[in-house]
Order: sequence, then structure tokens, then C-alpha cells
Amino acid sequence: MKGLHAFVSGRVQGVGYRAFTRNKAKLLGLKGFVRNLPDGRVEVYAEGEEGALEELLNYLRKGPILARVDSIEYEFVEPRGEYEDFVVLC
Repeated sequence: MKGLHAFVSGRVQGVGYRAFTRNKAKLLGLKGFVRNLPDGRVEVYAEGEEGALEELLNYLRKGPILARVDSIEYEFVEPRGEYEDFVVLC
């Protein structure tokens, strides 16, 4: 088990990016959250198997059709172990 903490920049708010991320994470069996930040970025925290996290990272780079991802800052971290599902936070 590993954790992935990412910050996605670009046109990622108001284009379905959070729902897209939640759906992909759930399909991959990951737990954690996605949320919009006041500065226009999207924050993603996910836990699970390393291969599933790498796959999620590839999805995050693309985003949904209306999104434009300019950059992703991310790091792999020790899992927190406090999530039971993958949710969208407000």
C-alpha cells in the first residue's frame, strides 16, 4: 500500500474533473479524496496498490474531455489509512 498526493493545475474546476477522478479511483479500488482548492487547482489524495496509483496518475494527466491539465505536482507518501472510500470533498 502507498499513498499519492497530487495537485493538478490548469482548467480543472467546473469541467467535471472531480467526478472523473472519483469514478476512476473507485474503478481502481483506491481510497481517499479529491477537492477543489481556492487557487484554482484540484487536490487529490489516494491510497492503494502502487500500480493502481500509477494508473490514476495517468488519468489525472488527461482529465475529462473539457479539462486542460497544465501540470501535476505529486509525491508518493506513506498511506494514512483513514479512508474507507474515495469521495469528493467540498
